[in-house]
Amino acid sequence: MKYIKKIAAVCAAVGLGIGVLAACGREDGVTRVVFTTGPGKDEIFRIGDEVCNKAELMVYLTNTQNQYENVYGEEIWKTSLDGVSLEENVKETVLEKAAQIKTMYLLAKEKEITLEDEEKELVAKAAQEYFQSLNETEVELMGVTQETIEELYTEYAMADKVYRYIIQDINPEISDDEARIITVQHILIRTYMKDGNGGRVAFSEEQKNEAYEKISQVRELAMDGEHDFAELASHYSDDVNLTYSFGKGDMDPAFEAAAFELETDEISQIVESESGYHIIKCLNTFNRDETDANKLKILEERRNEAFGQEYDEFVETLARRLNKSLWSQVALIHDKQVSTADFFAVYEKYFVQT
Repeated sequence: MKYIKKIAAVCAAVGLGIGVLAACGREDGVTRVVFTTGPGKDEIFRIGDEVCNKAELMVYLTNTQNQYENVYGEEIWKTSLDGVSLEENVKETVLEKAAQIKTMYLLAKEKEITLEDEEKELVAKAAQEYFQSLNETEVELMGVTQETIEELYTEYAMADKVYRYIIQDINPEISDDEARIITVQHILIRTYMKDGNGGRVAFSEEQKNEAYEKISQVRELAMDGEHDFAELASHYSDDVNLTYSFGKGDMDPAFEAAAFELETDEISQIVESESGYHIIKCLNTFNRDETDANKLKILEERRNEAFGQEYDEFVETLARRLNKSLWSQVALIHDKQVSTADFFAVYEKYFVQT
C-alpha cells in the first residue's frame, strides 16, 4: 500500500510524463481518450487514421516498467489497490498517454505543422542512438525496429510542437499579489478522529468544545512573549508539519484567508478549518524567489488550460477503436535481459533544449 501512494509522484518522473507532454494528463483538465472496441489485427488502437501497433505500445510500456523498477525494485508489481494491480494501473496509464500523443500528432497535422529538416535529423539520430542501445532480447520481446522508434520520436516531436504552437500567445500579466507566496507556522488541534478505514469522523460538540478550549490555552501561551511558537507547535500541534509556504488557492480557504492577512511575526486569532482549530504565525509575507517561481507555475497552468480546451474539442471529432482482445494479451516483460529505460531520456537529450 505504501507504494501505491507514491504512484502519482513516480508518474511525474517516469514514463510519459516528460516535457510539455506532462500537461496532457486528466489531472490538468485534458480529456482522456475513450475507446470503443473493435477488430484490428496487430493494432492496439486506432484514432482517426492513426494506428498504434503492439510494438509501439511495448516501447512505452517497457520503458515505464523499468523506470518503476529502478526506483522501487521488482517487488513493486506485487502491490494492488482496491483490487486493481499496479501492472493494470500502469498499463492503462501508458495506453492513455500513447493515445494522447497520437491525438496531438493528428492535431499537428490538421494545423499543417511539420518538422523542419533539422528536426527530422534529430529524430533520426535519437532513434539510431536508442535502437542501438537495445540488446537482441529487448528487440525481440518488444518487437521493434529502428523505424518503429523513429516513428515514435516523430510523433512525440510533433506533439511537442503543436502544444507549443497553441500556447505561444498565452502570456498573461501575473502580478506579485496574485502569485505571492507566504511562509507560516501553525498549531493545529484536530476536530475529527479516523475510523478503521482511515476516514474522518467529526467530533461531537462536546469534543469540539474541548478542542477549542485547548487551542485557546495554547494561543495564550503563544501570545505571552515567553514561549517560542515553534516549541509550542512541537508539543501541542496535531500536524507533524509546522511550516507551510503557499500561494493563493493552495490551502483551506479559511486558513489561507487568515494567513494572508497577517504581518510578519504576527499571530492570528483562532481559525477553524475542515481539519480543526489553528493558530497561525506569519514568518514571511512575501518570498521573492518563490513568488517568481509561482508566476511561472500559474503561467504554465493557463497555457495548459488553453491547450486543453482545443485538445478536448479535437478529440470529440475523432473515431477511436481499441482492439480489446489484443490489449488483454499485453503484459509487462519480466526478463533480466530487458532493462531498457532511457527512451524518454534520449528524446530529451535531442529535443528539450531545442
